[in-house]
Amino acid sequence: MTYILAIDQGTTSTRAILFDDKMQALGTAQQEFAQHFPQAGWVEHDPEDIWQSVVATCRQVIAEQGIAASEIAGIGITNQRETTVVWDRATGKALHNAIVWQDRRTAEFCEQLRAGGHEPEISHKTGLLLDPYFSGTKAAWILDQVPGARARATAGELLFGTIDSFLIWRLTGGASHVSDATNASRTMLYDIRAGQWSAEICALLDVPMAMLPEVRDCAAEFGVTDPDILGAALPILGVAGDQQAATIGQACFAPGMMKSTYGTGCFALLNTGAVPVTSQNRMLTTVAYQLNGQATYALEGSIFIAGAAVQWLRDGLGIIEKASQSGELAVKSDPGQDVLLVPAFTGLGAPYWQPECRGAVFGLTRNSGPAEFARAALQSVAYQTRDLWEAMRADWQAAGQGDAQAVTLRVDGGMSASDWTMQSLSDLLGAAVDRPKMQETTALGAAWLAGMQAGIYPDQADFAKTWALDRQFTPDLDPVLRDEAYSRWQRAVQAVIGV
Repeated sequence: MTYILAIDQGTTSTRAILFDDKMQALGTAQQEFAQHFPQAGWVEHDPEDIWQSVVATCRQVIAEQGIAASEIAGIGITNQRETTVVWDRATGKALHNAIVWQDRRTAEFCEQLRAGGHEPEISHKTGLLLDPYFSGTKAAWILDQVPGARARATAGELLFGTIDSFLIWRLTGGASHVSDATNASRTMLYDIRAGQWSAEICALLDVPMAMLPEVRDCAAEFGVTDPDILGAALPILGVAGDQQAATIGQACFAPGMMKSTYGTGCFALLNTGAVPVTSQNRMLTTVAYQLNGQATYALEGSIFIAGAAVQWLRDGLGIIEKASQSGELAVKSDPGQDVLLVPAFTGLGAPYWQPECRGAVFGLTRNSGPAEFARAALQSVAYQTRDLWEAMRADWQAAGQGDAQAVTLRVDGGMSASDWTMQSLSDLLGAAVDRPKMQETTALGAAWLAGMQAGIYPDQADFAKTWALDRQFTPDLDPVLRDEAYSRWQRAVQAVIGV
């Protein structure tokens, strides 16, 4: 039993990755599934689509690698966070489509709670802002909309969970209703300081506690799979939300270490150690991971548009055919022009949290063309990262936790493969940016949790030693020019917010 199976259940696709006993990825299977948009601002998934994609990809990667399922020592799961499912305890069938983390249908409910003066209590206990992003108000919406659901939930007939909980329930044939501390910390129902569900917030949102999963460490016994599903009874030994799994996979185990993942959006987490730091700059406070009963906390900032800006160049403007061409085009841009893109296509995330504002381009001249647009799109990611960088370091230093200048940044995700973008990021931060050799950091984080729990992977300290640098980018821009450029960005953002 020397293999680990990692399930990476994402927003648009599911992947299954098989790792060997040396933490090397041997093979991957991937399957996309449908996105549903019933109304403007609403995003749903069919939980059956997610379930079928998980089973199919797991079976595929096992078959393609030619191993017996019984050779797998454990399963690690990482998942899209905040996406909410309510299902029938007896049948396992969902009452409603899963409401995706991107969904905004509970905005009015959040405003009512804010007007009622509840945000300070919610933020203190959960570390989160009062926003439709999180799971609690999504669960309340399902209970409100499906006739009889709340009474059934109170009676223990219905279960609530994020995607990890739903998958574990299905994989174990309904034997385990569990989650881990990282996913629980994103529901807006979990007291991250007390390490338990908040009875007060559940009562406020009218979400019966009888439907909530048991919360465990990220490396723990989560249950054993029904042997009919994958061909053997396999223990589920590791669980973490996708951004926390990437933090683990990047071995950001020391306070002051920060990882930034560049996908469609960007999610940055700064390890703050055993202390949950309360942000003064509208960052989120969250559980980075929990091992041996001890929670490690992080500050988190979310950028809505990162890789999506490159998709816009490709699909919206048609100036590139594939994402990898953006860096090549940016190199050809006129250095005398200063075109700025504020990519608020779906509003602005942290630290602004302005969901209603929209994007804009500044500094256009008659000579502005595709190359300048490409550079502006890539630099917008660097500017937005600096927004998070400044806010989180200020919070961390204000809390007396450490020297903001000593923060270490590790990057991953699709955009991190672009040398031009990462150099631009280093230039605008005025700091080193470390890109690892292992780019599958999210799946690796889930795999390591399971493998460590199974006893075939190294402990935390030795795992951190396996992290290997591909390339370090160091700043090569005059500090005066750097600050002038960032000031122009800040003025552009304020102009967009003020529109």
